[in-house]
Amino acid sequence: MLNIHTIKRLFKKAFTPITIMLVPHSKTRPLNLKVPFIGIFTSIILWCFGTVYIFSIAVDTFEYYKMKEKLNYYSQQFLELNATISALKKAENEFRRLFSLGSKEKVLENIDTSDSGSIDMETLKQQIRTTIETVGEIKDYLHTQRDIYLSTPKGFPVKGSISSYFGYRDNPRGGENEFHSGIDISTNPGKPVRATADGIVSFSGWSGGSGNLVGLEHGHGFSTFYAHNRINAVKVGQKVHRGDVISYVGSTGNSTGPHVHYEIWKDGRHVNPQKYVEGKS
Repeated sequence: MLNIHTIKRLFKKAFTPITIMLVPHSKTRPLNLKVPFIGIFTSIILWCFGTVYIFSIAVDTFEYYKMKEKLNYYSQQFLELNATISALKKAENEFRRLFSLGSKEKVLENIDTSDSGSIDMETLKQQIRTTIETVGEIKDYLHTQRDIYLSTPKGFPVKGSISSYFGYRDNPRGGENEFHSGIDISTNPGKPVRATADGIVSFSGWSGGSGNLVGLEHGHGFSTFYAHNRINAVKVGQKVHRGDVISYVGSTGNSTGPHVHYEIWKDGRHVNPQKYVEGKS
């Protein structure tokens, strides 16, 4: 425990001024700035947080423009496909016109043999093959992106307020400092708990201090867990979609009140659910 003298000493050191000297290249006198130590420390902390925040925004922006560039490329491929189809329809209409003339002589007399109206069938076949491959790539790309979207946890599993965040905290039962691997969402008992992403139930039952626990596997490295339920509403192996009811809020296991302990795992490690419940994933 810190006594009053230790607190005063720390407080005094925190507000001890530090002199920063600015020396200009001209002949003007140096400028001295006195800043409390706590001010410099706070500025460094804010700078670190700001750098991390800007970096995260930059990563999200890069991913957005990367997807946009790819979709623009596919859109161009679709335009080329439409041009190919238009050329085929034009040729088909010309052939229909010729064959409607009724005699071999009239067909031969009306054939346009100029290069401007000719069709290179080999080139056309190659364009069609390329277009088919591109369409396949587009379908595969969009299918993968859709799977990732549906597998990524999004939003709160239940309406309520966060009573305990991810990270180190004092245990509400024993008081000892410990790592909290999820977030606790306090709410009224009996409220439905919903899956935050599509997946398959990998666990549904009693799990010691977690009480009634539901675990979901979503694919693409994501797993989610919902603890302290009054009852579970799903069975192992059952497929669920985002928004499906999987359990009801309770206070089973080592719990001090009705809430949902919500965890997200990515590639076998727990991650902070904060950005996922806020829709920033």
